[in-house]
Amino acid sequence: MESKIISLKSPQLILAGIGALDRLTDEVKALEVKKALLVTDKGVMASGIGPKVQALLEGAGLGVDVFDKVIPDPDIACAEACIKTAKKGGYGLIVGLGGGSPMDIAAIAAVMCTNPGTVHDYFGVNLVKKPGLPAFLIPTTAGTGAEVTPNAILTDVQEKLKKAIVSPYILPRVACIDPLLTVSMPPRVTAFTGMDALTHAIEAYTSGNATSLTDIYAVEGIKLIARSLRTAAGKGDNLEARQDMSLGSLYAGIALANAGVTAVHALAYPLGGEFNVPHGIANGLLLPHIMEFNATGSVAKFAHVAELMGERVENLSLLDRARRAAEAVKALLRDLPVPQSLKELKIKKESIPRMAEACLKITRLMANNPRNMTLEDATRIYQNAL
Repeated sequence: MESKIISLKSPQLILAGIGALDRLTDEVKALEVKKALLVTDKGVMASGIGPKVQALLEGAGLGVDVFDKVIPDPDIACAEACIKTAKKGGYGLIVGLGGGSPMDIAAIAAVMCTNPGTVHDYFGVNLVKKPGLPAFLIPTTAGTGAEVTPNAILTDVQEKLKKAIVSPYILPRVACIDPLLTVSMPPRVTAFTGMDALTHAIEAYTSGNATSLTDIYAVEGIKLIARSLRTAAGKGDNLEARQDMSLGSLYAGIALANAGVTAVHALAYPLGGEFNVPHGIANGLLLPHIMEFNATGSVAKFAHVAELMGERVENLSLLDRARRAAEAVKALLRDLPVPQSLKELKIKKESIPRMAEACLKITRLMANNPRNMTLEDATRIYQNAL
């Protein structure tokens, strides 16, 4: 019997599937606004996707300005620059286009246009007081799930930490997930954003906040990503694989938005905050090591993860099945063009004690972990990943 109250946070509307972008025109016209700010990065503009979306918005009758200065793993200064542009433009719509970074910056800009103060006032949970401007979020990768999560992440350069604004007002009016926008992703980006999505799905499935509803999304996300990530990275024009990855990322994002993530993200944040390791790379690299640690904390679920990832487990005990889940992830990583160790990222052994102390301070995530983690445990996990 379900012992938790089931709830589901999501955008007002999700459009997903091949050709979903074409459906966006109707939603733009329904808003009856005159100006939009397109928030993206220079790579998305250079790829042709940015101009395509700009033309779509203009074709729906909007005047469109472009903020294309979003950087990877954006810092507070990047957010402040976009907020300044958004506040002075008189916009009725903010559109975030790209990976998690442009979508997070767009979501933050939208809420800061209607709430007082600075972003520093809103780091934490449920501190945003009022809805923001309408926002449409359009991913060009299949990994972050930022289009369906109530979290926006910024790097605090001074403190060398990732910080989150967590609020239902971060969720967009419309999330538009079109696999056709991901076809041009190079193999490396496909791989590490895909590992980010897999991390979201596995963590949400094994989170202490998981419910029977979030499990439905998490399980489907694991299944889709496990069967298609290798193909999507190896043959990017395979539309079936791209569709699987886009939907897998979407389902994983919905699962994490409602069940939360766990120790993988907590240990990944110091890598991003101090060493600028891209979030998906940090998550993917740490994932199997933390799964090994967590297996005894949620044996039945990790055993199911092994099955979902295609492991042959018929003659194994439940605990041995659970341990095979981490091996399945290691095998997947070996087949992808991603770093296999912290050493490849130039992380030195001397940095581990500092990172271990930092990750344990992220109590919002550690509280969800299926197994309690000590400083010694975190240190050992970093050492195993070295």
